[in-house]
Amino acid sequence: MPYPKDQKTKTKDRILAAAIDLFSRNGFDKVSIGQIMKAAKMTHGAFYAHFDSKEDLFKASFLETVKRSRAARLVKGPLSVNHLTELVTHYWNLRELEKNAMPGPETLLFNEVGNSNISVRRLFEESYDNLRKMVETRLIALSKLKQLPIEASREIVGEKSRVILSLLIGAVVVAKTITHEEERRGILEAAQKQILVMLGVGGELVLEAKHY
Repeated sequence: MPYPKDQKTKTKDRILAAAIDLFSRNGFDKVSIGQIMKAAKMTHGAFYAHFDSKEDLFKASFLETVKRSRAARLVKGPLSVNHLTELVTHYWNLRELEKNAMPGPETLLFNEVGNSNISVRRLFEESYDNLRKMVETRLIALSKLKQLPIEASREIVGEKSRVILSLLIGAVVVAKTITHEEERRGILEAAQKQILVMLGVGGELVLEAKHY
């Protein structure tokens, strides 16, 4: 007798929740399907009723975190410097690194920097490209509206977008290896401040960026 549709959805959600937690803490290579199903309090065999492989589950986990993350909502928000600032200061927020916080998409992906698995690497590259294009589009639009003191050329905006992402990714990767909370916070705040200064955002917004 087949399970009711809502029961199947709940089962899949339990697997996703367990996977997101384990992937964000330990990374793709250090997590097994067995560990995920044990954390979900389900049998190993139930996995394949919902996912084809661990790679398939990792991608689904990433997409789930994107769907529910604050960053996803900010990307759809009004076109303004304030919203761009929020995106920069909250997307890689220190709270995403805390044990009890709901992991964001970046938390999953940053564990996979340098991962040689083709599926994981492809997802990382696709996500990076999508985020870079989104940042570029916003920077160009805000520049044309005279809300940012930067030239709206593709070359300049592309360079700034790459610097923004490099600073953010690098800061979070380093911060995740540090156990001292004050130092972790300092690393992230320094990266965020440099990004806002590079964009020519005023001092008041830089100070606001430090308040979580």
